Amino acid sequence: MILQALVDGVFTGAIISLGAIGLSLTLQIMRFANFAHAEFMTLGGYLAGLSFGWQLLLAALLASMAGGLMAWMLDLLVFNPLRRNGAPSLVLVFAAFGSALVLRNVLVLVWGHESHFYTRELQMGVTILPGVRVLPDQVFILLLTVVLVTALHLFLTFHRTGIAMRAMAERPALAQVCGIRVSAVMRTTWMISGFMAAMAGVFSGLTPQLHPELGSNMLLSVFAAAIFGGVGSLPGAVIGGLLVGISENLFLLVASSGYKPAMPFLLLLVVLWLRPHGLLGEKTS
Repeated sequence: MILQALVDGVFTGAIISLGAIGLSLTLQIMRFANFAHAEFMTLGGYLAGLSFGWQLLLAALLASMAGGLMAWMLDLLVFNPLRRNGAPSLVLVFAAFGSALVLRNVLVLVWGHESHFYTRELQMGVTILPGVRVLPDQVFILLLTVVLVTALHLFLTFHRTGIAMRAMAERPALAQVCGIRVSAVMRTTWMISGFMAAMAGVFSGLTPQLHPELGSNMLLSVFAAAIFGGVGSLPGAVIGGLLVGISENLFLLVASSGYKPAMPFLLLLVVLWLRPHGLLGEKTS
């Protein structure tokens, strides 16, 4: 039973990791908490449901690209004008919260309050160890997560824009003096963040079901994972997501599922108390 919970926690953590990666990037480069990140996850899940008649991989990629485009458009319409007017980070946080409410209600207006399913077909679990079963969709989620994280790591390490993003995250003023195009870095950051969030939404909708609160229900876990691993750290977001996913599933062995949302909050409090900069984050002066 414990081993099954650990395996399920790894699959849950893979989904949380994707959301945490996008959130961690915006936290580190944009310097504010984007609460609209939750709605990018929800949007990705619903858009993939529209195109689910195609192959799942293609549907997920199309929905994720739409999520990246939506994140960039939100920056152009809301956050960029505020930055140009010198708005402080707190104003951007409130703007993100308001944008999240608007996007959520638009989703409800279009798709309604009812839950939706990608498919009504029942999947048979595959036994991989005694007492441990996994679904084919879970294997797909884990493999694609590994591919996406590896591709993003290579992009941030070797691509010119990825290196510029890292420079902006570490020393924004110095990066601008060195001639880095801030607008291009921000555009890329928003699109990657939206892409990863939408992909997390697709995977989350694939395992149970789609509903308008899908992203908001995941948001606390995603925040906990991003802070747990260290803001701005790609490996940290992955490790944080896995730890949050495993802890949530282990928590269900001793408590009711109604208390599950409390687990990431408790983890977040412990991390902020013991190591405020996260497991792999760097201390700031």
